[in-house]
Amino acid sequence: MTDWQDMIVGDRMAVDGEFDPRVDDSRFTRQEWGLIMTATTFEIENPEDGGAAELVANTEELRGMMPEIEKVAEMDPMGGNPADDPDSGGGVFGSILGALGLGGDGGGPGGVDEEKLEAAEALVAEYAAELQVHLESQGRWDEIRAEAAAE
Repeated sequence: MTDWQDMIVGDRMAVDGEFDPRVDDSRFTRQEWGLIMTATTFEIENPEDGGAAELVANTEELRGMMPEIEKVAEMDPMGGNPADDPDSGGGVFGSILGALGLGGDGGGPGGVDEEKLEAAEALVAEYAAELQVHLESQGRWDEIRAEAAAE
């Protein structure tokens, strides 16, 4: 995490709370949203230009996480696998590690629901826009943008 990203941790927590109703109205559960956000990083495009600077979501890792998001979606509300397969792997934690290429099958493009991926990317883009609006309304955007430009 870069310095400017460290500077917005509290702002992200505030926006998370404000954004919860939007997540609730989406096709994603809170658990799925957590995985989506785990696979997302934020960048500031054109940080040196106050008029063109924009906070954007980098979702390059999201495609690899989608199979794991699907597994979470298929779990019953108590966290169990509906197939109740003891050989299915190391649970959600093992699934996350696999999606990140740290074990298991590593996810991959096969079997990715493109419509769900696009919905996740759109929701993350909405979150990034909301975060930027929050930073601007708190009078912090110029400070954050300047820090990003200095890096």
